[in-house]
Amino acid sequence: MSARTAFPTDVLVVGAGPTGLLLAGDLAAAGIRVTLLERRGRESNLTRAFAVHARTLEAFDARGLAEPLIATGHLVGGVQLYGRTALDLGRLATRFPGVLMTPQYHVEHLLEERAVAAGADIRRGVKCTGLRQDAEGVDVDVEEADGTARTLRARYAVGTDGVHSTVRRAIGMPFPGRAVLDSVMLADVRLDAAPQDVPAFGGGAEGFAFVVPFGDGWFRVIAWRRGTRLPTDAPVDLDELKDVTRAVLGTDFGMRDARWTSRFHSDERQVPRYRDGRVFLAGDAAHVHSPAGGLGMNAGLQDAANLGWKLAAVLRGRAGDTLLDSYHTERHPVGEQVLRLSGALVRAVLLDSPVARGVRNTAARALRFAPAVGRRVALTVSGLAIAYPAPPGSHPLTGRRAPDLPLVEDGTGPTRLYEALRAGTYVRVLPRGAHPDATAAPADALTVTRTDAVRTALLVRPDGYVESAEELPAAWSLTEREPAVAAATAAAAA
Repeated sequence: MSARTAFPTDVLVVGAGPTGLLLAGDLAAAGIRVTLLERRGRESNLTRAFAVHARTLEAFDARGLAEPLIATGHLVGGVQLYGRTALDLGRLATRFPGVLMTPQYHVEHLLEERAVAAGADIRRGVKCTGLRQDAEGVDVDVEEADGTARTLRARYAVGTDGVHSTVRRAIGMPFPGRAVLDSVMLADVRLDAAPQDVPAFGGGAEGFAFVVPFGDGWFRVIAWRRGTRLPTDAPVDLDELKDVTRAVLGTDFGMRDARWTSRFHSDERQVPRYRDGRVFLAGDAAHVHSPAGGLGMNAGLQDAANLGWKLAAVLRGRAGDTLLDSYHTERHPVGEQVLRLSGALVRAVLLDSPVARGVRNTAARALRFAPAVGRRVALTVSGLAIAYPAPPGSHPLTGRRAPDLPLVEDGTGPTRLYEALRAGTYVRVLPRGAHPDATAAPADALTVTRTDAVRTALLVRPDGYVESAEELPAAWSLTEREPAVAAATAAAAA
């Protein structure tokens, strides 16, 4: 029996939220057979997440999706903190300075279109009920919409099925942590008067409230009243939502016509390992935290961007299995960082002492007078500061995010680095005039030339992080041994 017969699909992804959809699209675009299972029968038009940060927009740009996604929402240059102080995201060194406010369903829609176009097999109305793995592959038990039970087999499986992950439970992976917020209220409403600050945020003795536009006349309101201990299935009273919003923002903006309401409890949890043999966990299945900072969906999407190209490389025989271990090594610390950051933000909101809130507000206002601190906070929240471990003695750029460098144009190729990354391969970036063999690169790497005068050659991974870097002398390529190459590179540098 051939390997393709034994494994009808290479990767089974369980859960068609943003994380699963991005992963499935990346795998399918790389020529990997991928099947995505989702228990929901159709795409949801409801959402909790609405913030897409700069680093995630760069990941979308590397897939040709940034502009279509930005068209669905509002790119804002700052986020309101405490004491009427805003975190300035508008000066970040990126094509996307700010945070995009758009409903999660727009993110899912774009990612699903891409995944289907690339050949991913998306099966809705299919529930994962169990999972087993052996040395060769993974068996996933599923239940179809009509109640039919069957078992699907693949080389690898990835659980992107959320906080109540069946995949995580099936492999016996613990999910330690604790509850942070009880009975947070959500609602999609109409407003008689839109907030002047977008997004609008306030916190105080009563609790907190957050109001953000969807761009189609509807607004998402997230609110929490101190001392409330209702179960998640308790109905949300619009009057209660208005009371909390008025208490912390001074107005309820004429809130009315709620089309959807819900409650949820917010936990802080993280699995100890993102990989268990041939099974991986990503997104909320691996880590959950408070909604403060709008970091959750972004962390899951970056998990998928990190894992997808590695699975593809191993399945195509271009890398050994140990590459897959680096998924946990790189992403688990990022998950810990997100938990710490969102936890600090939400605890600052929850301060009930007037003195403590005053100190918090004073500290937030101090960001205006400490630009270096404010910039560091902005880089962290936006995801641009994320870097992965580098071997000792590596170039300082190794493991860091690659900036979107302008490239020498030849009339047909990419004009900047993130356009080049759309090929889904490594990209070797050479200084002007450098010999094509100046640095080593994988056989399928795309080689491009930077337009600036910097002599640093980069090997950029498919996820936009620097694999290696090297400083090249200005005249490296102009050798007498290869006059034809020297002439060509000299002409390119002219």
